[in-house]
Amino acid sequence: MFKIFCFKPLFNLTCLTVSLSLASTASQAEIVLSGEIKQGGLVIGKTKADNQVLFDGKVLSLSPEGDYVFGFGRDDVETHQLVIKYPDGKQEQKTIVPAKRSYNIQRIEGIPKRIMEPDPAAVKRSKQDNLQIASARKTSSMLTSFAGGFIAPINGKVTGVYGSQRVFNGKPKRPHFGLDYAGKTGDPVKAPAAGKVLLFVADMFYSGGTMIIDHGQGVTSTFLHLSKSYVKEGDVVKKGQKIAAVGSSGRATGPHLDWRINWFNTRIDPVFVLKIKPLK
Repeated sequence: MFKIFCFKPLFNLTCLTVSLSLASTASQAEIVLSGEIKQGGLVIGKTKADNQVLFDGKVLSLSPEGDYVFGFGRDDVETHQLVIKYPDGKQEQKTIVPAKRSYNIQRIEGIPKRIMEPDPAAVKRSKQDNLQIASARKTSSMLTSFAGGFIAPINGKVTGVYGSQRVFNGKPKRPHFGLDYAGKTGDPVKAPAAGKVLLFVADMFYSGGTMIIDHGQGVTSTFLHLSKSYVKEGDVVKKGQKIAAVGSSGRATGPHLDWRINWFNTRIDPVFVLKIKPLK
Protein backbone atom coordinates (compact mmCIF):
# COMPACT_ATOMS: atom_id res chain seq x y z
CA MET A 1 0.00 0.00 0.00
CA PHE A 2 1.27 3.45 -0.82
CA LYS A 3 0.39 6.92 0.30
CA ILE A 4 1.23 10.09 -1.65
CA PHE A 5 2.19 13.37 -0.03
CA CYS A 6 2.57 16.42 -2.26
CA PHE A 7 4.52 19.55 -1.51
CA LYS A 8 4.36 22.72 -3.58
CA PRO A 9 7.72 24.52 -3.83
CA LEU A 10 8.30 27.76 -5.71
CA PHE A 11 8.11 26.52 -9.28
CA ASN A 12 6.74 22.97 -9.46
CA LEU A 13 4.90 20.30 -7.56
CA THR A 14 6.92 17.56 -5.93
CA CYS A 15 5.25 14.40 -4.69
CA LEU A 16 6.79 12.12 -2.11
CA THR A 17 5.62 8.52 -2.06
CA VAL A 18 5.99 6.67 1.21
CA SER A 19 5.26 3.02 1.87
CA LEU A 20 2.99 1.43 4.44
CA SER A 21 4.30 -1.67 6.16
CA LEU A 22 1.72 -4.42 6.63
CA ALA A 23 4.11 -6.92 8.19
CA SER A 24 2.18 -7.06 11.45
CA THR A 25 -0.61 -5.21 13.18
CA ALA A 26 1.66 -4.33 16.08
CA SER A 27 4.26 -2.61 13.93
CA GLN A 28 1.99 -1.23 11.23
CA ALA A 29 2.95 2.41 10.67
CA GLU A 30 3.64 4.90 7.93
CA ILE A 31 6.79 6.84 7.14
CA VAL A 32 5.14 10.24 7.26
CA LEU A 33 7.24 13.19 6.07
CA SER A 34 6.75 16.86 5.23
CA GLY A 35 9.31 18.96 3.39
CA GLU A 36 11.44 19.16 0.28
CA ILE A 37 13.53 16.18 -0.78
CA LYS A 38 15.92 18.57 -2.51
CA GLN A 39 19.34 20.07 -1.93
CA GLY A 40 18.86 22.59 0.88
CA GLY A 41 15.65 20.95 2.08
CA LEU A 42 14.54 20.39 5.67
CA VAL A 43 12.26 17.42 6.31
CA ILE A 44 10.16 16.77 9.39
CA GLY A 45 8.70 13.38 10.23
CA LYS A 46 6.31 11.84 12.70
CA THR A 47 6.06 8.32 14.05
CA LYS A 48 5.09 6.61 17.30
CA ALA A 49 7.14 7.77 20.26
CA ASP A 50 8.24 4.23 21.19
CA ASN A 51 9.86 3.67 17.77
CA GLN A 52 13.48 4.41 16.91
CA VAL A 53 14.44 6.53 13.89
CA LEU A 54 17.82 6.35 12.16
CA PHE A 55 19.16 8.55 9.37
CA ASP A 56 22.26 7.15 7.68
CA GLY A 57 22.78 4.87 10.65
CA LYS A 58 22.63 7.65 13.25
CA VAL A 59 19.81 7.70 15.77
CA LEU A 60 17.68 10.85 15.47
CA SER A 61 16.10 12.60 18.44
CA LEU A 62 12.43 11.76 18.82
CA SER A 63 10.01 13.91 20.79
CA PRO A 64 7.31 12.49 23.09
CA GLU A 65 4.89 13.26 20.24
CA GLY A 66 7.03 11.33 17.74
CA ASP A 67 8.52 14.33 15.91
CA TYR A 68 11.93 14.15 14.23
CA VAL A 69 13.87 16.13 11.62
CA PHE A 70 16.74 15.89 9.13
CA GLY A 71 18.05 17.96 6.23
CA PHE A 72 20.20 18.17 3.11
CA GLY A 73 23.04 20.58 2.28
CA ARG A 74 23.36 22.83 -0.77
CA ASP A 75 25.43 20.35 -2.79
CA ASP A 76 24.22 17.07 -1.29
CA VAL A 77 24.28 14.27 -3.90
CA GLU A 78 24.41 11.37 -1.46
CA THR A 79 21.99 8.48 -1.16
CA HIS A 80 20.50 8.49 2.34
CA GLN A 81 18.77 5.77 4.31
CA LEU A 82 15.87 6.50 6.66
CA VAL A 83 14.99 3.61 8.96
CA ILE A 84 12.19 3.28 11.50
CA LYS A 85 12.57 0.43 13.97
CA TYR A 86 9.60 -0.87 15.94
CA PRO A 87 9.55 -2.40 19.42
CA ASP A 88 8.60 -5.81 17.97
CA GLY A 89 11.86 -5.91 16.01
CA LYS A 90 10.43 -5.11 12.60
CA GLN A 91 11.50 -2.06 10.64
CA GLU A 92 10.79 0.09 7.60
CA GLN A 93 13.46 1.57 5.39
CA LYS A 94 13.32 4.28 2.75
CA THR A 95 16.08 5.35 0.38
CA ILE A 96 16.17 9.11 -0.09
CA VAL A 97 18.16 11.03 -2.70
CA PRO A 98 17.79 14.84 -2.66
CA ALA A 99 17.00 16.33 -6.07
CA LYS A 100 19.73 18.49 -7.59
CA ARG A 101 19.17 22.22 -8.01
CA SER A 102 20.58 24.99 -10.16
CA TYR A 103 21.96 28.09 -8.45
CA ASN A 104 22.62 31.64 -9.56
CA ILE A 105 26.36 31.81 -10.27
CA GLN A 106 27.98 35.15 -11.20
CA ARG A 107 31.45 35.12 -12.77
CA ILE A 108 33.45 38.32 -12.50
CA GLU A 109 36.96 38.80 -13.88
CA GLY A 110 39.50 41.60 -13.44
CA ILE A 111 39.20 41.97 -9.66
CA PRO A 112 42.40 43.66 -8.31
CA LYS A 113 44.76 41.40 -6.35
CA ARG A 114 44.63 43.64 -3.28
CA ILE A 115 40.88 43.01 -3.02
CA MET A 116 41.24 39.28 -3.52
CA GLU A 117 43.72 38.94 -0.64
CA PRO A 118 41.98 38.73 2.75
CA ASP A 119 42.97 41.02 5.60
CA PRO A 120 44.81 38.88 8.21
CA ALA A 121 43.16 40.80 11.05
CA ALA A 122 39.74 40.19 9.55
CA VAL A 123 40.47 36.49 9.14
CA LYS A 124 41.55 36.19 12.79
CA ARG A 125 38.49 38.01 14.09
CA SER A 126 36.07 36.05 11.89
CA LYS A 127 37.54 32.76 13.12
CA GLN A 128 36.76 33.78 16.70
CA ASP A 129 33.22 34.71 15.70
CA ASN A 130 32.76 31.42 13.85
CA LEU A 131 33.74 29.45 16.94
CA GLN A 132 30.87 31.03 18.87
CA ILE A 133 28.43 30.34 16.06
CA ALA A 134 29.59 26.73 15.66
CA SER A 135 29.22 26.12 19.39
CA ALA A 136 25.63 27.39 19.36
CA ARG A 137 24.75 25.23 16.35
CA LYS A 138 25.88 22.06 18.13
CA THR A 139 22.89 22.40 20.45
CA SER A 140 20.49 19.46 20.36
CA SER A 141 17.58 20.28 22.63
CA MET A 142 14.26 18.51 22.98
CA LEU A 143 12.33 21.56 21.82
CA THR A 144 9.89 20.75 19.01
CA SER A 145 9.10 24.22 17.67
CA PHE A 146 10.41 23.20 14.23
CA ALA A 147 7.45 20.82 13.89
CA GLY A 148 4.94 23.68 14.06
CA GLY A 149 6.06 25.38 10.85
CA PHE A 150 7.74 28.73 10.22
CA ILE A 151 6.75 32.26 9.26
CA ALA A 152 8.86 34.92 7.55
CA PRO A 153 10.79 36.99 10.12
CA ILE A 154 10.14 40.24 8.28
CA ASN A 155 7.69 41.60 5.72
CA GLY A 156 10.22 42.74 3.15
CA LYS A 157 11.22 42.17 -0.45
CA VAL A 158 13.58 39.25 -0.97
CA THR A 159 16.87 40.58 -2.36
CA GLY A 160 19.18 37.58 -1.97
CA VAL A 161 18.59 33.85 -2.17
CA TYR A 162 20.14 30.65 -0.85
CA GLY A 163 22.83 28.97 -2.91
CA SER A 164 23.84 31.94 -5.05
CA GLN A 165 27.58 32.37 -5.53
CA ARG A 166 30.16 34.69 -7.08
CA VAL A 167 33.32 33.56 -8.82
CA PHE A 168 36.04 36.24 -8.78
CA ASN A 169 38.91 35.77 -11.23
CA GLY A 170 37.97 32.11 -11.52
CA LYS A 171 38.06 31.58 -7.74
CA PRO A 172 34.70 30.58 -6.21
CA LYS A 173 33.70 32.55 -3.12
CA ARG A 174 31.59 31.06 -0.36
CA PRO A 175 27.95 30.59 -1.47
CA HIS A 176 25.23 32.67 0.14
CA PHE A 177 23.37 30.45 2.60
CA GLY A 178 20.63 32.83 3.71
CA LEU A 179 17.54 34.61 2.56
CA ASP A 180 18.02 38.39 2.38
CA TYR A 181 15.12 40.75 3.03
CA ALA A 182 15.21 44.46 2.23
CA GLY A 183 14.37 46.72 5.16
CA LYS A 184 15.07 49.93 6.99
CA THR A 185 17.20 50.24 10.10
CA GLY A 186 14.92 49.64 13.06
CA ASP A 187 12.32 47.53 11.24
CA PRO A 188 11.11 44.76 13.59
CA VAL A 189 12.38 41.19 13.18
CA LYS A 190 10.00 38.44 14.38
CA ALA A 191 10.81 34.95 15.59
CA PRO A 192 9.93 32.62 12.66
CA ALA A 193 9.16 29.87 15.17
CA ALA A 194 9.19 29.55 18.93
CA GLY A 195 12.47 28.73 20.60
CA LYS A 196 15.27 29.70 22.95
CA VAL A 197 17.88 32.40 22.33
CA LEU A 198 21.28 30.71 22.22
CA LEU A 199 23.46 33.63 21.19
CA PHE A 200 23.49 37.35 20.62
CA VAL A 201 26.65 39.26 19.77
CA ALA A 202 26.24 42.89 18.75
CA ASP A 203 29.46 43.31 16.77
CA MET A 204 30.71 40.26 14.91
CA PHE A 205 33.21 41.25 12.23
CA TYR A 206 31.35 40.20 9.10
CA SER A 207 27.78 39.65 10.30
CA GLY A 208 27.53 42.48 12.85
CA GLY A 209 24.62 42.01 15.24
CA THR A 210 24.14 38.24 15.19
CA MET A 211 21.45 36.20 16.91
CA ILE A 212 20.83 32.44 16.99
CA ILE A 213 17.57 30.86 18.18
CA ASP A 214 17.16 27.15 18.91
CA HIS A 215 13.99 25.52 17.50
CA GLY A 216 14.85 22.01 18.70
CA GLN A 217 16.73 18.87 17.61
CA GLY A 218 19.52 20.85 15.94
CA VAL A 219 17.32 23.26 13.99
CA THR A 220 18.39 26.87 14.49
CA SER A 221 17.65 30.28 12.99
CA THR A 222 20.45 32.82 12.57
CA PHE A 223 19.83 36.54 12.02
CA LEU A 224 22.62 38.78 10.70
CA HIS A 225 23.39 42.53 10.53
CA LEU A 226 20.98 43.42 13.35
CA SER A 227 20.97 46.90 14.84
CA LYS A 228 19.36 45.93 18.13
CA SER A 229 18.17 42.95 20.18
CA TYR A 230 14.99 42.96 22.26
CA VAL A 231 15.82 39.62 23.91
CA LYS A 232 18.87 38.11 25.60
CA GLU A 233 20.61 34.77 25.68
CA GLY A 234 18.51 32.20 27.52
CA ASP A 235 15.17 33.88 26.78
CA VAL A 236 12.33 31.71 25.48
CA VAL A 237 10.49 33.38 22.61
CA LYS A 238 7.16 32.78 20.92
CA LYS A 239 6.49 32.50 17.21
CA GLY A 240 5.91 35.99 15.82
CA GLN A 241 7.44 37.75 18.84
CA LYS A 242 9.57 40.83 18.12
CA ILE A 243 13.12 39.79 18.87
CA ALA A 244 15.39 42.30 17.10
CA ALA A 245 15.67 45.18 14.64
CA VAL A 246 17.02 45.34 11.10
CA GLY A 247 20.39 47.00 10.68
CA SER A 248 23.49 47.30 8.53
CA SER A 249 26.07 46.25 11.11
CA GLY A 250 29.13 44.23 10.19
CA ARG A 251 30.21 44.16 6.54
CA ALA A 252 26.82 45.04 5.07
CA THR A 253 26.37 47.46 2.18
CA GLY A 254 23.04 48.68 3.54
CA PRO A 255 20.24 47.82 5.97
CA HIS A 256 18.73 44.39 5.42
CA LEU A 257 18.07 41.11 7.23
CA ASP A 258 19.97 37.95 6.38
CA TRP A 259 18.02 34.98 7.80
CA ARG A 260 19.59 31.54 7.86
CA ILE A 261 18.43 28.07 8.90
CA ASN A 262 20.65 25.20 10.01
CA TRP A 263 20.20 21.58 10.99
CA PHE A 264 23.37 21.35 13.07
CA ASN A 265 26.13 22.11 10.51
CA THR A 266 23.88 21.51 7.51
CA ARG A 267 22.83 24.77 5.87
CA ILE A 268 19.17 24.78 4.87
CA ASP A 269 17.25 26.94 2.38
CA PRO A 270 14.81 29.15 4.38
CA VAL A 271 12.44 29.26 1.40
CA PHE A 272 11.87 25.52 1.75
CA VAL A 273 11.40 25.83 5.51
CA LEU A 274 8.56 28.30 4.96
CA LYS A 275 6.77 25.66 2.86
CA ILE A 276 6.79 22.94 5.52
CA LYS A 277 3.35 21.82 6.67
CA PRO A 278 3.01 20.57 10.27
CA LEU A 279 2.16 16.88 10.66
CA LYS A 280 -0.60 15.54 12.88
